[in-house]
Amino acid sequence: MELSVYVDGKFYPQSEAKVSVFDHGLLYGDGVFEGIRAYNGRVFKLDRHLDRLYHSAKAIDLKIPHTKEEMANIILETCRRNDIREGYIRPVITRGKGDLGLDPRKCKSGPSVVVIAQPGISLYGKVYERGLKVVTSSYRRVPPQSLSPSIKSLNYLNNIMARVEANQYGADEALMLDIHGYVSEATA
Repeated sequence: MELSVYVDGKFYPQSEAKVSVFDHGLLYGDGVFEGIRAYNGRVFKLDRHLDRLYHSAKAIDLKIPHTKEEMANIILETCRRNDIREGYIRPVITRGKGDLGLDPRKCKSGPSVVVIAQPGISLYGKVYERGLKVVTSSYRRVPPQSLSPSIKSLNYLNNIMARVEANQYGADEALMLDIHGYVSEATA
């Protein structure tokens, strides 16, 4: 079954869901997201996830074009259309379509809203039984003086590079240290 994906006010089959190549989320990672789980047909702590999504958007001066209640309904409808009992939900808000420059004022189309809900995704599956092989990455966590860790932004390049490094060592995951050498987080 092809997934139904919400993009800017409409639902599309996964193969037809598109955003502009000029979207600043694609070009610059200019946007925010949440990763939400569903268990037994219920979205886990949706209100808290929406609070964090709106907090992240406000922190980067991005106005989500829906109320929290509207976003909750969009998320729940996306889950319903994809028959989500157990799964992963990803709401994404980008600055929207602009030009090739960095100036957010050029994103005249307004923010873009995408919601994807995928059934049956287990982050680690049998890992809970057998454990993980973990390496300590040479890539450091972005310091909070550079970007607040309370912002769940689309810019995950340092995490991706740490995961690439873990893959090169045959590991399942990488621990990332802060700039002082203390354990900060894993990649995901």
